[in-house]
Amino acid sequence: MTISPSVEKSLHPASGNALPRQQAKPWLLASWTLLVYGFLYLPIAVLVLMSFNDSTILSLPFKGITLNWYSMSLGDRAIRLALINSVKVAAMATLLATLFGLLAAFAIYRYRFFGKETFRIALNLPILLPGIVTGVAMLAYFSDLGLDLSLWTVILGHAVFGLPVALGPILTRLSQFPRSLEEAAYDLGANPGQVFTGVIFPYIRSAVIAGALLAFTLSFDEVVVTIFLTGRENTLPMEIWGRLRTNITPEIAAVATLVLLISTAIVLFSQWLTSREAT
Repeated sequence: MTISPSVEKSLHPASGNALPRQQAKPWLLASWTLLVYGFLYLPIAVLVLMSFNDSTILSLPFKGITLNWYSMSLGDRAIRLALINSVKVAAMATLLATLFGLLAAFAIYRYRFFGKETFRIALNLPILLPGIVTGVAMLAYFSDLGLDLSLWTVILGHAVFGLPVALGPILTRLSQFPRSLEEAAYDLGANPGQVFTGVIFPYIRSAVIAGALLAFTLSFDEVVVTIFLTGRENTLPMEIWGRLRTNITPEIAAVATLVLLISTAIVLFSQWLTSREAT
């Protein structure tokens, strides 16, 4: 049987045409990946570089390396007070978000009730909605209640959008909990409180810590919601925001770099806890 040249060509394409096309795809993907990563992280790299710039203005060219901006920022009383306020707000908001996130996760995991999925979606709305919507809504709510704006209103606002962040890891870990352990504990005569503290909580402890750390990080550097809920006392992001509108110096870059390092360390530690528990 004779095969026509056109059919043979379609069955056996020239290797010279196919090989360059296969080799071009990895290079294209690598170039696109580098472009995306550069777009995302190049501004951060420039910010860190500018924090060491021996210049009085936050701009290029780079004139030399100095640590003066770090010493100035650490010695600035307003920045220290703002940092203390940020830690207070983040700690209290994290405590509330983790507590209510744990209760909500346990309710979703254990009980069947009407509107369960709607309840679950509603808990995630604060993190899904734009921050300006959450901020305006909570400002209106606090105004109706007659509450004066202060760090406490900031704490409540941060706890609201920190709740879904803490809820996620806890609920995921609870869904993997083997019910046989709980049943064995009841068979041995344990009461519900003992089962939770002695069996369930040790199993989900790392997820609780991971969720709390993520909520702390989110609260520590939050700006949008804080703008609407803060009173006379500034948090660190608000202090940075205020100074950016008046005098931009490398001191701001130094403070932002310190915040970046703290946030990155917390997130990495949280991810390490989660991955260790998964293995």
